[in-house]
Amino acid sequence: MSTPVTPDARPADAAWWRQAVVYQVYVRSFADSDGDGVGDLPGITSRLPHLRDLGVDAVWITPFYRSPQRDHGYDVSDYRDVDPLFGRLEDADALLARAHALGLRVIVDLVPNHTSDAHPWFVEALAAAPGSPERARYVFRTGRGADASEPPNNWESVFGGPAWTRVEGPDGPTDQWYLHLFDSTQPDLDWRNPEVGDMFEDVLRFWLDRGVDGFRVDVAHGLFKEESLRDQERSAEELEQAGPHEMVELTLADEPMWDQPEVHEVYRRWAKVLDEYGEDRMAVAEAWTQTPESMARFVRPDELDQAFNFSWLLAPWSAKAFAEVVTGTLEAVAPVGAAPTWVLSNHDVVRHPTRYGGGERGLARARAATLTMLALPGSSYLYQGEELGLEQVDVAPEHRQDPSWFRTGEPGRDGCRVPVPWSGAEPPFGFGPDGSTPWIPQPAGWAALTAQAQQGDPASTLEFYRRALAVRREHALDAGDEVALLDPLDGWGEDVLALRRGPLTVVLNCGDGPVAVPAGEPVVASGPLEAGLLPPDTAVWLR
Repeated sequence: MSTPVTPDARPADAAWWRQAVVYQVYVRSFADSDGDGVGDLPGITSRLPHLRDLGVDAVWITPFYRSPQRDHGYDVSDYRDVDPLFGRLEDADALLARAHALGLRVIVDLVPNHTSDAHPWFVEALAAAPGSPERARYVFRTGRGADASEPPNNWESVFGGPAWTRVEGPDGPTDQWYLHLFDSTQPDLDWRNPEVGDMFEDVLRFWLDRGVDGFRVDVAHGLFKEESLRDQERSAEELEQAGPHEMVELTLADEPMWDQPEVHEVYRRWAKVLDEYGEDRMAVAEAWTQTPESMARFVRPDELDQAFNFSWLLAPWSAKAFAEVVTGTLEAVAPVGAAPTWVLSNHDVVRHPTRYGGGERGLARARAATLTMLALPGSSYLYQGEELGLEQVDVAPEHRQDPSWFRTGEPGRDGCRVPVPWSGAEPPFGFGPDGSTPWIPQPAGWAALTAQAQQGDPASTLEFYRRALAVRREHALDAGDEVALLDPLDGWGEDVLALRRGPLTVVLNCGDGPVAVPAGEPVVASGPLEAGLLPPDTAVWLR
């Protein structure tokens, strides 16, 4: 038996988020109340009972602020208002009230690395002169070359192409360029300007005053760049791997644009703001960092409360890989006393049933990986529609809307953002009123995957998720934080992951043949057990 890994206790040991199951809602694709084809806040409110019945603890909602929607809300023009596409401020208040009445917490997305190019600050910056206070809120620099026609450095956008756009003046191109690590309509803020920090503290307070329970911090490892804005050094091997990467930000040896030490002072300031509102307010970082140790720096006791752990999401279907993720994650967060997080899908990556091979086998593996993840200490983040077994959709080019598609020609993220099917035999499957057309077409074959069709069917993925979350509340929440990986039993081989957490034994069979189930009472399994054997692509909890 391996050495147990135990996260240190933290003063806020009873905080709700430490063992929460959080359900991510991609607002455009969850529920459409008014028939315009796009999801909205009243639509989310109408479907909150589904989340209560599913058994989650909180809902994380992607940006619904005023925005030109060039990156579907991650290009914010007003952080203190609701975009009319999604409703009104009163609808946000109603959603919060309904969620709290149902016992659900609400986490909202915050986008501090960049604004929309339609934000008043950036409009003022373009109208102002180089070196002006208005331009000092963003990262403007003079281009290289005799006529300033080359970008100030060699950085690339996450969405493809140069990370710089040249400023056009009334007489044509100027010598000034602005930085955008994402789309050209998303200019990066200069966090060395104190105005920026002050503005975001006001934004935090605005939503905390309205009752939100937490924030998901987009690109939390961004914000600060090396002050010199030097060129990035990239090896030939790194340049070779710079092809399609499914919007997973590549981790390179040299990253002057990411994870700078100054960013942690921002989160120390935010932690003080959150503390003013009580111990039940939290923040979780989306931080693509180079190592588990650098990720753990974001969740030191005086900074953010959690950070997304993408190691599980990025791992291949492999017992050895999953074991390394479990031990590596717990060892990384233990010194800072933070609760680990686990996630398999989100709005930026290919859905995990498809990553695991698709079809019946991909779904079986997805259910098994989910059940194993739910047994671990810490918080689990689910992505809308995974409880229905939705796979990635091959969206036709004429229907793609992801800005990365237009910049690179790669399919982008639309395939995981297809609107959720709720009921009925044909599109829009209850996503919106009959006769409405969803913003991304739904596959005609989704009738069997609707929540209505799966309701009450014990073999369905929906009922599996409900059962798994109920068993988690009953058996895992008081199982302690110590996790021990178990040595293989005779005949298991290296394709089986087995671990023990308190009274629970969890076995995941990643191999091609059945293996013996160890002694104990099965309390939940991701698929049928066969005469004391655990089939391939199946997981089980035992007591």
